[in-house]
Amino acid sequence: MKNKTLVLGASENPARYSNMAVKKLRGKGHEVLAIGKQAGEIEGVAIQTGNISSNEVDTVTLYLNPTHQQPYYDYILALKPRRIIFNPGTENEELETLAEQQGIKAIEACTLVMLSTGQF
Repeated sequence: MKNKTLVLGASENPARYSNMAVKKLRGKGHEVLAIGKQAGEIEGVAIQTGNISSNEVDTVTLYLNPTHQQPYYDYILALKPRRIIFNPGTENEELETLAEQQGIKAIEACTLVMLSTGQF
């Protein structure tokens, strides 16, 4: 397995980008954790509704708009990921600054594009 990735804002709806990201990450051999508003499953990946206890999370990829991110700030930062990917529509200067202050790389990009172009 490649680096562990947490998809925050995961959805069972196949039309959602978070759903596509989980599938594409798994297809590229990444271990995936998923947190969403509703419990469910995406191709064998359980969507949890609460914080997941995990160590060694390399990447957090966000699919929550900034107003819904704030309750997760402490959780995300406590995971100490190498990077946080702010997908289009999730850009959040406050969280980006907090992350960078802790040595976490904040990237405004699209996870799906990064995976497709080998930049992930």
